[in-house]
Amino acid sequence: MLFSATSCSVTNSAYYPSKKYSPQQLQKDYSIFRGILEESHPGIYWYTSKDELDNYFTWGEDQLRDSLTEPQFRTVLSYVAAKINCGHTIIRSSKAFSKNRDTASNRIFPLSLKVWTDGDENKISVVAANLNRKDSVLNRGVVLKKINDTPMSVILDSLSRYISSDGYNLTHKYQTLSNRAGFGSVYTSVFGAKENYLINYLDSSGEEKSIAVPAYNPRTDSFSRNTVSRFAGANPSQRKKLIRQSTRSFHIDSFNAFGLMDLNSFGRNLNLKSFFKSSFRQMHQRSVNHLVLDVRGNGGGSVSNSTVLTKFLINKKFTVADSLYAPTINSRYKKYIGKYFFNRLFMQLMTAKKKDGKYHFGYFERHTFKPKKKNHFGGNVYIITGGNSFSATTLFSQSIKGQANVFIVGEETGGGAYGNNAWLIPDATLPETGVRFRLPLFRLVLDKNIPKNGRGVQPEIESLPTIEAIKRGSDYKMEKVMELIRKNQSSQ
Repeated sequence: MLFSATSCSVTNSAYYPSKKYSPQQLQKDYSIFRGILEESHPGIYWYTSKDELDNYFTWGEDQLRDSLTEPQFRTVLSYVAAKINCGHTIIRSSKAFSKNRDTASNRIFPLSLKVWTDGDENKISVVAANLNRKDSVLNRGVVLKKINDTPMSVILDSLSRYISSDGYNLTHKYQTLSNRAGFGSVYTSVFGAKENYLINYLDSSGEEKSIAVPAYNPRTDSFSRNTVSRFAGANPSQRKKLIRQSTRSFHIDSFNAFGLMDLNSFGRNLNLKSFFKSSFRQMHQRSVNHLVLDVRGNGGGSVSNSTVLTKFLINKKFTVADSLYAPTINSRYKKYIGKYFFNRLFMQLMTAKKKDGKYHFGYFERHTFKPKKKNHFGGNVYIITGGNSFSATTLFSQSIKGQANVFIVGEETGGGAYGNNAWLIPDATLPETGVRFRLPLFRLVLDKNIPKNGRGVQPEIESLPTIEAIKRGSDYKMEKVMELIRKNQSSQ
């Protein structure tokens, strides 16, 4: 996309990570941010009323009375965007900031955490990894109680307010904090980076103790500096192959007689249709009766790819969505929206305006897909889900949930069961700061008969983390699936 000279102020001037933007610059960007969302976001008032959201927009404006750095401005935007309750609407750094990320800060919160809520709604925070390798106290599995005298429950509540999710889904928010470096990134953006952190934790006897730990400095870590990418040295063809292998894999366990498909994306350029055909052909030829489908790390991608997988497993005709529409096909903010020409051309050609004033993608609302006949899998299917299971993965999981031979195991999906805002998702770029945000253009309702309660697809067999499982580093969800397979094999 081409920008005018006035919309490229960030790239035309010297950039440094601690650069501050004036209130006037911030307010200009914020006005565009709000205008784009109010005009084009398909689910802006889906879970939050206009009056409520107007109050949040006003709150955001009130934070822009002084100069702010880009990270500070992004924190304000993230808080407001999260109130839309759309997991696809997220704030991203400017390209200039991304290029200069290594110089932005040399201090990192040293702990990666696994956080979750147990069956009694208690919030639990456990150390998953410690960047300070010489620290012999805060090892994996240690329970945290406070950081800098603030209880972890209060911290988690605070951080969750800055993370976008579909509806009222806390599983996705907590999984975002549990992803590698996720907690530290959100924590420092909200509470600020420190030289040292006072950590209250439970020792092996259950007694609460405290320890001061320094922030992690990757520049002084020779191991970190010497670590190279696993794709380093690979030519383009090899790199493409390695990416595919790391994103999707399949093998048959001959001892336990089950197929294991690890699928971390439905993205394009992964040759998934051929991958699915080959995998199901192998299972048919070897008479495999159990398939483990691990999609807990699958953030979505192409609905065409997820539909192909559904056709291999579902036992009835199905549609992708009850409704799929955009509120508008034009925008007065078009110079700030990426891929504007191609997306709008697509929408003009593929949608039609109906009586409700929305532009409907009629093909996916009307078209009925049939199960595949060749190499269709009729054995037991164990789908492992979690907070990172999102977007197209949620559509896939919900489509086959309830089928007699399908068992959804793990945690609630991060994506909404009722539907989401997605399909076409360009980046919008704010002219003064260069801050970007993802802008979904369509609202998709998967099944209008599902309660719109703001929750994800619920597992039929729940498998939640435990402190002991984190300490052991065990794959508790896969252990549960293996238990189910053995049980089902013995009953056959």
